[in-house]
Amino acid sequence: MDFTDDQVQRYARHIVLPEVGGAGQEKLLNARVLVIGAGGLGAPLLMYLAAAGVGTLGVIDHDVVDLSNLHRQVIHGTGKLGKAKVDSAASSIADINPEVSVVPHQARLTAANVDTLIGGYDLIADGSDNFETRFLVNDACHLAGKTLVSAAILRFEGQIATFRSARGQGEPCYRCLYREAPPPGLVPSCSEGGVLGALAGAVGSLQAIEVLKEIMSIGDSLAGWLMIYDALTSDVQKMKLPRDPVCPLCGDAPSITDLSAHAA
Repeated sequence: MDFTDDQVQRYARHIVLPEVGGAGQEKLLNARVLVIGAGGLGAPLLMYLAAAGVGTLGVIDHDVVDLSNLHRQVIHGTGKLGKAKVDSAASSIADINPEVSVVPHQARLTAANVDTLIGGYDLIADGSDNFETRFLVNDACHLAGKTLVSAAILRFEGQIATFRSARGQGEPCYRCLYREAPPPGLVPSCSEGGVLGALAGAVGSLQAIEVLKEIMSIGDSLAGWLMIYDALTSDVQKMKLPRDPVCPLCGDAPSITDLSAHAA
């Protein structure tokens, strides 16, 4: 691929890295990534993927920008209150890197549309804030053979993992970590339990790094591992996450073979 003069200048600090180089940057420019959620995690994730030159960024979110979002969702500003988050994000991305093609999907992700949505992308990055969506995205990615980079935050803690269970190489899926959603009320939402705003930036940035590594096939993948960051103690744990042979999705005798179990 022949880079333009502007691209050489924009991505110079990438291209000079031996692990990236021109070949890696070309992979980024040709990549298509779908980001689930334009909120606390999706905000820094989208901004850094755009800055890195990921060629096509899809973003799905049904919500609008609210004043309570702004302490952590840095892709949105006060002047965008009431605007659809996907449109607000697209506007910010255009300012960061006008070469990136943004595909906004202002909709709620459901079993009825998830297959169509993820089918047009190479890799899926989940920054959703509820278990129903996380399980839906995990199951759809496994069945469609897509790599999923997932992250979650609450209060002062963040978690990141990469799931490539469809490769059939003994790597786990999200259901190997959490078999099913906890009972309602057991795990509070961010609106109920709170979240440190800057934590979203830290974890979303780490999630972006894992997405870039997967696209370029560099470094050590987080597939088969769970990273946990505690902002209060500054502790980072990396725990081995084995595949569960009795997992209903990726186990030896799967019972989930389509998305009919998910509410549309």
